[in-house]
Amino acid sequence: MRTRVRGWRWRRNPLRRRSDVFEAWATLVVAVLLCVGVPLAGAMTSVRAYEQARAQATVQRAERHQVSAVLLENAPAAVTSAEGGKQPLYRVRIQWTAPDTGATHSGRALVPAGTRQGDRAQVWLDRQDRGVEAPMTDTMVWQHTLTTGIWATGGAATVVLLGKVVMRRVSERHRMAEWEREWERTEPEWRNRTR
Repeated sequence: MRTRVRGWRWRRNPLRRRSDVFEAWATLVVAVLLCVGVPLAGAMTSVRAYEQARAQATVQRAERHQVSAVLLENAPAAVTSAEGGKQPLYRVRIQWTAPDTGATHSGRALVPAGTRQGDRAQVWLDRQDRGVEAPMTDTMVWQHTLTTGIWATGGAATVVLLGKVVMRRVSERHRMAEWEREWERTEPEWRNRTR
């Protein structure tokens, strides 16, 4: 029958080695890092990602404007999707009237797949009247924040756990070296007893 003694690495024990003490402390550090450090790293990364994405969305909203335009050519046909996902956007020639001056402009802009020549579409333009994607929405900002936070948390946990594996292997190597040195001192006594 096998008996397990908890905390033996922390108490004085003739079988305890320095590598055992090191491993006990390292396990405690890993536990603290996993319980406190990893979530903290994920939270801090999420906050930073949110601030950056929010600032980027604000800049995009300031630099982009939406106009109603008439398509001068057909957009490629809609793509069938098993999940019924969002259709891709295609860059086609459009014509619109500037709301402030009333002048007619033409250019290229992104429109949904399947839009036909002569249809009206709401398009986003930058300050140089080039077609661009719509600015980031609040939902997109939060999706970016959560994705970044999850990846940061997973990455930090992976680094900590890989560190634990490496430490365990180094500790095991030192433990075996200590046992080997002990055996070199003890073996001659055992050999004399068997004769």
